[in-house]
Amino acid sequence: MSETSPAGSALRPDFHPELAPLVEGIPYLDVADPPAARRTLKGLEAQWPPVDTSRITVTERAVPGPAGAPDVTVRVYTPRTPGPHGGLLWIHGGGFVMGDLETEHMHCVRFAADAGCVVVSVQYRLAPEHPFPAAPEDCYAALEWMAANAAGLGIDTDRLGVAGCSAGGALAAAVSLMSRDRGGPRLVLQLLTFPVIDDRMDTPSARRFQDTPIWSTPHSVASWRHYLGEGHEKRETSPYAAPGRAEDLSGLAPAHIITAEYDPLRDEGLRYGLRLLEAGVPTGIHQWARTFHIFDAYGTGLADRAAAETTLVVKEALGA
Repeated sequence: MSETSPAGSALRPDFHPELAPLVEGIPYLDVADPPAARRTLKGLEAQWPPVDTSRITVTERAVPGPAGAPDVTVRVYTPRTPGPHGGLLWIHGGGFVMGDLETEHMHCVRFAADAGCVVVSVQYRLAPEHPFPAAPEDCYAALEWMAANAAGLGIDTDRLGVAGCSAGGALAAAVSLMSRDRGGPRLVLQLLTFPVIDDRMDTPSARRFQDTPIWSTPHSVASWRHYLGEGHEKRETSPYAAPGRAEDLSGLAPAHIITAEYDPLRDEGLRYGLRLLEAGVPTGIHQWARTFHIFDAYGTGLADRAAAETTLVVKEALGA
């Protein structure tokens, strides 16, 4: 595998030794063909080992969707320990076109069991069948439901956060913006892991990483086209679609951002974190060296360390 820099010099990723042996076995997710990508992801999900849910309860329910839209299915993960607990809205990744409640089930179990918070995972509508703004509106509706029903869910409304991975990171950042702008639930955390932030894809990492594991710039190009529609480059893009477009980041929830070195999304995540800091938003940024997109899903010691970090971030922000 190789990449080419803007100057044309060959670059070969020096992957972390725990990750390098995995690279050749990672299947290609053809985001340009959403049905094919969904089938591939479903096949991967079927191979994942079961997770221990003995310390939590897991339920699903349909909650009111945005005005004029269908109900939204959510999965609720509740610690068996006495509450009230903090509440975390979790938004799965998948390039806006794939993924479901199973995709990041293991993360939700971990946050509920180890960070001791109630997790509400959202099954939002997917593009291209349901382009923007369907996904963020579904997620925001789930946040409003979580806050309005906090007492019955065992949640303390002073300890609410949003989190998401990849496209879920974009949606979590968007929900944070929406809640600020709409006078919605007060958030004390936005956890953005490997987040999609900007549709312009004009960073050095976006230009450089055309053939990296899991996610590459061609994936981003197809993903934004499905999400925003053909010709989106010629139209104004809402910051609720691409949070990097937001001019004012002040007053947003404290953030923690995770990025990976060999990921085309790296620089937009880092830039967003720096802009949050400049706007006075408390922000932690961890750039993981020698890693690729969502490396934390691959059962290595490195993945365990990344999981421990995000669990601690959630526990510190939402814990009693």
